[in-house]
Amino acid sequence: MTLVAILIATLCAGIGSVWVAAVLSFGVLARYTQHMLSLAAGALLATAFMHLLPEAFESQVSPQELFGTLLVGLVFFFLLDKAELWHHGHEHHHGPQADAHAGHAGHDHGHHHHDHGSPPRSGGWAVLTGDSVHAFGDGILIASAFMADLQLGFVAALAVLVHEVPHHMGDLVVLRGSSSNRRVALLKVSLAGAVTALGGMVGYGLVDLLHDWLPYFLVVASSSFIYVALADLIPQLQTRLSARATAAQVAWLLIGMGLVMLVSHLAHGH
Repeated sequence: MTLVAILIATLCAGIGSVWVAAVLSFGVLARYTQHMLSLAAGALLATAFMHLLPEAFESQVSPQELFGTLLVGLVFFFLLDKAELWHHGHEHHHGPQADAHAGHAGHDHGHHHHDHGSPPRSGGWAVLTGDSVHAFGDGILIASAFMADLQLGFVAALAVLVHEVPHHMGDLVVLRGSSSNRRVALLKVSLAGAVTALGGMVGYGLVDLLHDWLPYFLVVASSSFIYVALADLIPQLQTRLSARATAAQVAWLLIGMGLVMLVSHLAHGH
């Protein structure tokens, strides 16, 4: 009975939060593409610095170990980024369309090369990896709550669902940068969210053993969100704009941070 409840709750929290985020991102806020980019950067940074890292540092693990894990995570996602760019460039130069572009003028070629090497294309895997690790940790947390009390488990699942919505809105923006297909972006983030159920099942059987590893999961997830925000999203915002456009950019960045901090505060309050 408890395991069934954990499975239902983790699936609702993991995938439900993605679909709520998709309704907001692709429906209500779909026309504000540039603003959503700022919101995504703010949401990812706030998720890492105001939610995941503080929770990790509340554990008994030494700060030196956690900061070391954070550093290793940042370097890992940098290398993952490089590998994806190399693979993408390799496909571009050796693919079936390579000859078709050979006769283009220098200006066109340069522009095409810029599109293929743009940062948004390399943020997808880092976000999905971080999401999966984060979701696995959420599943363990939900399972731990269910093991203590059934009602507490459902409250924990609801808290996870709510506080993941602004974060997943950011994820969907990043994934749309690497694919113009909304359904593909939604499917990828949903699959990452479904890892919450895997964390719940594993947590049900190994809750005591995995509890000691939770701080490391939280830090690795944080490193992916920090890397994507600073390496992929923020550089796209560093363009010369009018004073009004700059103010709007900063405002949406702060809104992204504020949403994450607000829902995180409300979740912890309950």
